[in-house]
Amino acid sequence: MSYAVHSREGRAALPRGRVRRTGEGEEVAATGPPTLRQRRLGTELRKLRERAGLSSTAGAAHIGVQQARMSMMEAGRHGVSDERVRTLAIAYSCDDGDLVQALAAMTGRRGRGWWDEYRELLPPSLVEVAEFEADATELRIGVVATMPGLVQTLEHARAAFRQSVPALRPYEIEHRVSFRIKRQAILFAERPTPYTAIVHEAALRMRVRPPGVMRDQLLHLIEMSEHRNIRILVVPFDQVDFPASGQPISYASGLVPQLDTVLLDSDHGCDFLDAEAQLHRYRSVLARMEACALAPSKSRDFIRHLAKDL
Repeated sequence: MSYAVHSREGRAALPRGRVRRTGEGEEVAATGPPTLRQRRLGTELRKLRERAGLSSTAGAAHIGVQQARMSMMEAGRHGVSDERVRTLAIAYSCDDGDLVQALAAMTGRRGRGWWDEYRELLPPSLVEVAEFEADATELRIGVVATMPGLVQTLEHARAAFRQSVPALRPYEIEHRVSFRIKRQAILFAERPTPYTAIVHEAALRMRVRPPGVMRDQLLHLIEMSEHRNIRILVVPFDQVDFPASGQPISYASGLVPQLDTVLLDSDHGCDFLDAEAQLHRYRSVLARMEACALAPSKSRDFIRHLAKDL
């Protein structure tokens, strides 16, 4: 399927977020907002420059471009080739080969993702959750009062979205439900993403309408936890020293630890964090949550017992 559109002059315009090269092979700025991956690449290039003690003007001079272009590259609004990444790494005296290789890899595979079909239908930060998950080499989730979206049934997701404030219109609910179900494909890919969900008992006892939806959801959790790449860990109410968090935490491992990302799902939207202090903080929170949880087999037994009571 082609996603190109045409300008008034009849030339094919680029899909959103793409980069065009001129006949001389020079990269030019793309139209449309930068993707999550493009912004992160720009952020990491800025970190390397700052670690080298260079201003954006000095960094631009090292590779023979204008300061304005350097700023656009670091904002994810100008294309960066893998060759450019390696040139910048040399200019910034970065000798971390694994990091440089990972950054170079981020310049490729930037065609349209399936989630781009939802950009006109859903809030931008919600659409970016799919890209965040697709790029992860491993996902760890911690929730207290909500059901993890990647192991949620269609009917439970629909019931949850019906409780949104302000209320969503029926077609808005269906857009969100279909988007959530499509996100789950990463767990069943040829190389399925390793996934750990740490779920507090409170989330498992939340009742939704119509009757039977919650029981089916609990049975679904048991079934999902039997996949080799999926762990569902339950934290019982009577567990002490639980580091409660009022918002769901998602931790995505990158190709190298420096490229890990944290997603916080809050009422005002999704926040993506990549500062080392934040990564360390949420690694510690999730580690403490997991230390409070039951083992996978005991978690399955716990969920099975709850399902029988419904």
